[in-house]
Amino acid sequence: MFDFDDFREIWSTMKKNKLRTFLTGFSVAWGIFMLIVLLAAGNGLGNGIAYNFRDMAENTVTCWPRYTTMPHKGFQPNRRIEFTERDVFAIKRDHPEVNLISPVNSRSDTLSFEKEYMTIDLQAVYPAFSSIIFLPIHAGNGRFINEIDLMQRRKVIVITPRMSQVLFRDSIPPLGQYVRLGSLMFQVIGIYQDDNKGLNAPAYIPFTTGQMLFDSGYRVRNIRFTLNGVDTENASEAFEDRFRRRLARHHRFDPDDKNAIGMWSTGNEFRMWQGMTNGIALFIWIIGIGTLMAGIVGVSNIMLITVRERTREFGIRKAIGARPASILRLIIVESVLVTAIFGYVGMVSGIGLTELVSHFMEMAEAGASGGPQSGNNMSIFRNPTVNLGVSLSATALLVVAGVVAGYFPARKAVKIPAIEAIRTE
Repeated sequence: MFDFDDFREIWSTMKKNKLRTFLTGFSVAWGIFMLIVLLAAGNGLGNGIAYNFRDMAENTVTCWPRYTTMPHKGFQPNRRIEFTERDVFAIKRDHPEVNLISPVNSRSDTLSFEKEYMTIDLQAVYPAFSSIIFLPIHAGNGRFINEIDLMQRRKVIVITPRMSQVLFRDSIPPLGQYVRLGSLMFQVIGIYQDDNKGLNAPAYIPFTTGQMLFDSGYRVRNIRFTLNGVDTENASEAFEDRFRRRLARHHRFDPDDKNAIGMWSTGNEFRMWQGMTNGIALFIWIIGIGTLMAGIVGVSNIMLITVRERTREFGIRKAIGARPASILRLIIVESVLVTAIFGYVGMVSGIGLTELVSHFMEMAEAGASGGPQSGNNMSIFRNPTVNLGVSLSATALLVVAGVVAGYFPARKAVKIPAIEAIRTE
């Protein structure tokens, strides 16, 4: 049995060899600490990128008409392409990959209520637009545009909390009130959460209403839609090629004229950032594992030196009747104690540092959210913390490494005859 005297003996040995104990423990603690910090940095980068894509579906495409640069079937270059609502229906019909779709017409206008007024960005959209870019409307804040608004060309508007605060001064409930948009009256039907986009967040009206009142009844400035099943760069390029060729047939321009139609895909950017993040994460794991291996090697070397220095002690113990198993047990328990204690110190230090950095970043973000630059809430580094299971696994690995590092040289030492071990210098 292992009793208190054994622990007291181990503690006495550690006190007599403070430098050796410190070096062994420092190797363990530093390896764990650096692994946690590096993994937390990688997680912070990944979380920051995911946060920047939070306002839109993972694979969203925006397309808009431009000017041709190549002649085609009698048409001269520098001809402007015009989108209409028929293109929206054609895209949905011709491309089964397209899920949600909405035309978007935008303009700047003046929004006023009684004596209060402000200049806003205005977008005319379909109801599906709220799901394409994730426009949350909390309970009690009304609703977004629906199909009936679209069919009946209702003059209704969805505004932001800032617009509500400026126009109604928090003294009048905004829902159901009529505001003046330009020279026309619109009823407020909803207030969506703009996530601190500040001055850049637009108001929304039904697409058919905006088209009838502001866009001569036919023009579509751009079209935004989501894709299903287009998950790779090759699939994205194939879809873009089919998309351009079908639009080229409808609008009579050269399919190879890339300038005729502008396209931007969040899927391509998301995959690019994800690939970059995965590469950085792999690099961090390699460095972290290298640091951990350095800690293991350090523990192994120090334990090997420890056993060699104590070979004479082992011989004396055997000469006075100690069994080899009891000597071996002392070495293993000492290894476990040193690696476990210092591994815990390194783990707590690493987790504490990452949590402290995360806390200060959250405080800084909360302070900046009310400032004048709250509309620029972009970050590529966010919540740099690490999973507790990874930290515990790394600590356990170093403890096992310490046991193995102490066991094999100790087993070899206790097999040496007592008289030879006593003669060892």
